[in-house]
Amino acid sequence: MDAAVLLDFLAASLRIATPLVFAALGGILCERAGTFAVGLEGQMLAGAFLGVVATHVSSSAGVGLAASVAAGMAMALLVAIATTRFHTEHMVTGIASNILALGLTSFLVRMGAGPSGGSAIRVPLLEAWAVPGLSQIPWVGPLLFRQPPLTYLAFALVVPLALFLFRSRAGLTLRAVGENPLAAFAAGADPVRVRIAAVVGGGALAGLGGAVLSLQQVGTFTDGMTSGRGYLALAAIIVGRWMPLGSVLACLLFGAAEAMALRVQAFSLPVSSYVIQMTPYLAALAILAGLGRGARMPAAVGQTFRQP
Repeated sequence: MDAAVLLDFLAASLRIATPLVFAALGGILCERAGTFAVGLEGQMLAGAFLGVVATHVSSSAGVGLAASVAAGMAMALLVAIATTRFHTEHMVTGIASNILALGLTSFLVRMGAGPSGGSAIRVPLLEAWAVPGLSQIPWVGPLLFRQPPLTYLAFALVVPLALFLFRSRAGLTLRAVGENPLAAFAAGADPVRVRIAAVVGGGALAGLGGAVLSLQQVGTFTDGMTSGRGYLALAAIIVGRWMPLGSVLACLLFGAAEAMALRVQAFSLPVSSYVIQMTPYLAALAILAGLGRGARMPAAVGQTFRQP
């Protein structure tokens, strides 16, 4: 393979993986605390939508990013309250929140659509930041050190999240709640508060994942633009064994699969483009079948906690 073609393929893989990384890191927080992160899709979609709207209204990308975080947190808070205070079933609640986000954003887009029915809002894309010196390294420089800001942030969060989960008292408490909430309660923790904080924190990261799509890659919001990326992030979490680094590597693998699918379409193969677009999801299913069977999720994930 030509070096330039390979570099372009790797750059596309990194670009596609970035929103998955944010969602996967948020999902790890959520599931490590004992709540299924099925609502990632809706949180990403809400973040993508409100980020564009806020950026358009304020003419500030910073305000748009803050709005994306707030939107993801708001959707996550609905899930957190429903599952911890009203003891709803986690899977059903997450799927319901995804449907709510899809329907609400679709309705609001159509309210603001022009006569053609297309999106009426377009915003400038976040520009790439070149790291002085490092961006000049042949091949590696343009790939790793000439990226938009959210790409840097996504991969920079991996180590701090791992340190938080496995080297801090708060992270230990969060993981204890996900393994045995009754024991954590007996030790003085409040499992309900911990789960709410973890789910809302995960929603903030998922909202940033949505901002990557709308503010960094497309420059507008389109109906249902997440296209199942929240579920791909869930698959990456399982493949990565609920570990930040492993999940990020799985996100990169899924990003490479989608980048390859996009390039295969250019060859005019006698195969429907819809079949080719299924490649990342088929890859996720195959990897889950091969690697996900032995994965051990947090013991209390999905279990309702009722204070004695």
